[in-house]
Amino acid sequence: MITAPRACRAMSLALGLLALASGTATAQEPDGPILFTNVNVFDGVNEALIENANVVVTGNMITAVSKEPLAVAGGRVIDGGGRTMIPGLIDAHWHTMLSFWPVGKVLTSDIATLSLAAANAHEDTLMRGFTTVRDAGGAAIPIAKAVDSGLIDGPRMYPSGPVIGQTAGHGDWRSPLNIPEERDEPLDYAQKTGQTLIADGVPEVMKRTREVLRMGASQVKAMAGGGVNSLYDPLDVTQYTFEEAKALCDVAATWNTYVMIHANTDAAIRQWVEAGAKSVEHGFFIEEETAKLMAEKGVWWSMQAMEATGEDAFVFDNPASNAKFAALVAGIDKVIEYSKKYGVNIAWGSDLQFDPTLLPKQGKFLTKLSKWFTPYQALKIATHDNATLLKMSGPRDPYQAGPLGVIAEGAYADLILVDGNPLENLDLVADPDANFDLIMKDGKIYKNEM
Repeated sequence: MITAPRACRAMSLALGLLALASGTATAQEPDGPILFTNVNVFDGVNEALIENANVVVTGNMITAVSKEPLAVAGGRVIDGGGRTMIPGLIDAHWHTMLSFWPVGKVLTSDIATLSLAAANAHEDTLMRGFTTVRDAGGAAIPIAKAVDSGLIDGPRMYPSGPVIGQTAGHGDWRSPLNIPEERDEPLDYAQKTGQTLIADGVPEVMKRTREVLRMGASQVKAMAGGGVNSLYDPLDVTQYTFEEAKALCDVAATWNTYVMIHANTDAAIRQWVEAGAKSVEHGFFIEEETAKLMAEKGVWWSMQAMEATGEDAFVFDNPASNAKFAALVAGIDKVIEYSKKYGVNIAWGSDLQFDPTLLPKQGKFLTKLSKWFTPYQALKIATHDNATLLKMSGPRDPYQAGPLGVIAEGAYADLILVDGNPLENLDLVADPDANFDLIMKDGKIYKNEM
């Protein structure tokens, strides 16, 4: 177990290093209210734009949205020139600590170096128009704290903290040469630094879940089934017994938050849904009866729009992982069909990791929803709907002053001005450098090419 003093020292070191990486801050601090005029607003909910609208931002909140003329005393006026204003985008499955380097480099880097690199990459994520992310596991809580305290720039974050998994599960990053584990053996480096935690048996699962929540996780991430980029847990494996799964979900419930699970097979997903999990990540093999059960229980499917071939396909450094990936992606059409049929809550996340060449394509991965959804439906998923999922963390929600993912009075001032109408051409979000003329997060302007 990581002792409290050791955890505090690690946190202080990480935050101090992150402060050194904050020299690229670009936010324009407003001197007073900001009035946006002549904008066509997609509010995150309704398909019809609010045309020729006026939007007022005061501090970090939206304080007015109106088609009537507005004025602000002592503030600033920005003429939108007929551009489309949309809420800041939300990625519901993001890996802050794993996305920017190849897997071998991530797994062999010390946590200080990794945190510095993550801080730099985090600002790039914001500049792609993603103002909020739900981190799907890793030592990202210090990054979230650094953003909220103003040490670095980046999206606001709902952190999961270390993923919790079983021995020989998707979260077991140990070398095969370290198995079998010796009694009372110290934690390996990935566990000591908060990337992952291994827990077996109900008592240990409950303890580790409480530790993750004590660290500051807004929700808990559990490894419920086999994965692609890990070689020691086949896809067909259901990870944890029902009793262990229920214990983990019960602890999260006592903290008034929820469990998100990494799972692909129908058997694993069904077991964890019945145990109390509320967000299924990936889920490429969900069958019809399980989709129906998810809809009945209000469970979310956090999907990834991935392709097995082509320039945007994930490519792994071993044939086994590539074969697993191809098998996964083949099942997505059927799951979309079942989810629409029964009204399953659908969220979207990119799940980009271990391939820095894919990071600039984060918005492009959102556009791949066009295969199954209209541009309006896709944008609603990536704003209002994703925000609804994130808010399930209840009292563990780090951002309780107002709603996210919408442009409405009382909401956080996260917004983008798009040169064009993404409700007619979703591909505009694939090239934020060219098409996003203004990016605001929390009332601060990070990009302005008006």
